Amino acid sequence: MSSRERILGRVRRALADVPQDDTSYEQAVPREYLREHGDRSVEQTVDLLAENLADYRALVHRTDAEELPNLIMRLLAQRGSQSVLVPPELPPEWMSAAGPTRVHDRAASTPHELDKVESVITGCAIAIAETGTIVLDGSPDQGRRRITLVPDHHICVVRVPDQVVSSVPQALERLDPTRPLTWISGPSATSDIELDRVEGVHGPRTLEVVLVSGRASAEENA
Repeated sequence: MSSRERILGRVRRALADVPQDDTSYEQAVPREYLREHGDRSVEQTVDLLAENLADYRALVHRTDAEELPNLIMRLLAQRGSQSVLVPPELPPEWMSAAGPTRVHDRAASTPHELDKVESVITGCAIAIAETGTIVLDGSPDQGRRRITLVPDHHICVVRVPDQVVSSVPQALERLDPTRPLTWISGPSATSDIELDRVEGVHGPRTLEVVLVSGRASAEENA
């Protein structure tokens, strides 16, 4: 008899006198926790998202749809990017202004080729205010997971308020669990045993989040 069979035998014997329970998992597990903390307006929720993103060392910018292309070009210019990776269905109006060479994601692209690209621009699936988290799900305006992990600079556009929720439970209700979900809270970072922080180890060193709303002017929060 193998170790596996012995362990499973013990489990079966331990459960022999336990009554059969056909209650579904959704009903058996109580979900009485708070769905969000506090009572906030839409504007306050967006402000909380910006605050928590900045707390994670992301660079946060606010603009409207009309000024978005100019803001993106300005961010790329400030970075000195000569090439920018774009997902297959990034809204064309986001990149309507002239700028760096656009590199399109291809299945044949190697990590070495992607590492030569200086910036990447994507949309997002959802943004969570309470945790300062951006979630990507591989939709056409976001591309495959690897294009946001290899380049050193990631500009992520969040539509406000449509893509902003207060809490993780609210986000989970709107996300498809069968999609490749990537949860991002600030730039990629780690620390060694002496707690020295190192950024860019397993993702971009710089994350810039652009909150796009109907506001007429752009403002910047570092």
